[in-house]
Amino acid sequence: MYIVMVSPECAPVAKVGGLGDVVHGLSRELALRGNAVELVLPMYDCMHTERIEDLHRAYADLWVPFHDISIHCDVYSGRVDGLSCFFIKPNSAERFFERGRYYGESDDAERFAFFSRACLEFLLKSDKHPDIIHCHDWQTALVPVLLYEIYNGIGMTHPRVCYTLHNVGHQGVTGEHILRQAGLDPTAMMIPERLLDHTHADAVNLMKGGIVYSNFTTTVSPRYMEEIRHSELGEGLQDTLNHHAGKVGGVLNGVDYEAWNPQSDPHIPANYGVDDLTPKADNRQALRRRLLIRDLFKPIVAVVSRLDRQKGADLIRHAAFFSLANHAQFVLLGSAAEEELNAAFWGLKHYLNDNQDCHLEIGYDEGLSHLIYAGADMLVIPSVYEPCGLTQMIAMRYGTVPVVRNTGGLADTVFDANYSEVPFEQRNGYVFNDLTTDGLESALGRGIGLWYRYPEYFRQLRVNGMQRDLSWNHPGQDYMNIYELIRA
Repeated sequence: MYIVMVSPECAPVAKVGGLGDVVHGLSRELALRGNAVELVLPMYDCMHTERIEDLHRAYADLWVPFHDISIHCDVYSGRVDGLSCFFIKPNSAERFFERGRYYGESDDAERFAFFSRACLEFLLKSDKHPDIIHCHDWQTALVPVLLYEIYNGIGMTHPRVCYTLHNVGHQGVTGEHILRQAGLDPTAMMIPERLLDHTHADAVNLMKGGIVYSNFTTTVSPRYMEEIRHSELGEGLQDTLNHHAGKVGGVLNGVDYEAWNPQSDPHIPANYGVDDLTPKADNRQALRRRLLIRDLFKPIVAVVSRLDRQKGADLIRHAAFFSLANHAQFVLLGSAAEEELNAAFWGLKHYLNDNQDCHLEIGYDEGLSHLIYAGADMLVIPSVYEPCGLTQMIAMRYGTVPVVRNTGGLADTVFDANYSEVPFEQRNGYVFNDLTTDGLESALGRGIGLWYRYPEYFRQLRVNGMQRDLSWNHPGQDYMNIYELIRA
């Protein structure tokens, strides 16, 4: 099968969060299954071009419609971890992807609407006819709209579109000018059955358009699809998703087992596997030395996370104090984009600076994240909502027990040690329901208590997590089934 991924991110060259990891991991899995996979991304000025092999200009005469003019683009090609990638570089005064960052610009809707049109124009002009175009998040939601409203009529009748929602908290709500920019008729598009926003009578909802026009829409976990269809987590998209219920579903993300493998991880001092967890103690000591915390008989509770309200920032803060008050050590690696939250966590860092059982690292460090997963005993993820979550799956891969809130992909992957209905050999963490300090304490307190009182049971939770296959193997097959369905 010939599959084209259209995405604003792909690790390791253009990564802001989990989206980049997912696109990279899924693309590699599909390629390993014998499919011809190509990726199309914007050519950002801040991307890590050193990670692209044989980067060269592959197409120099791409003219992309933009309002009543056309903008000239160059298309560059290269390989990222063996994947064939194309990067679209507009040559215009707008400098769409020369802003020094990936997102956060006032004209993000215009930038990515242009990218969506440019992708299809490139496929058309280069005579590419993929079986599947797989689009990701609101930034590429216009691709299926443009394909069926414009490009079907000029020869692109072969591709079918799979569209994945990574986070419906960001839907691409914008003005109707975006339609005119892309060459679409606002009168035809601005109706409830198409792109008209569910809340604002004069606004376009790009994500809604992707759902309406795609052949199949997925989210990144089955539980999250249920939540966004049947609760306020749908952020107004509930009716649209339910109207199109016959072509929506949830597919749990996977983890790249090559990048995250304690048996071969170059970022940790002592490699280990499920058959011998003894070297994990060496990583615990190395983590303590690096973060200057005491080497004592105490469990290490960790957080590796974006620090924002979706991730449960207030409960993350409470987890630090609760851990320290209950004879555990606490480490954190994360940063906040929101200025107020960033200042709050810097204040917390200074407040706890003299505590020798605690270290907060404000920022992101890839090597340190690996060491935390390998050295910690528990990982706390108190999310308000979580479409999928990768950190709990990585933690389990490293024998670190997750403590999570019962939502989204966390609920699909973590089964409570005491209260789950699954057999004991499938239980792998601690889960709480209520988004409160009491809820967090109920789960984290049980985890710390088990670590002290019943170490063999705690070890079994580690083993249970490590033995579960959370690679891209199963979701890769799920997506192949979806592709075959929509091709038929």
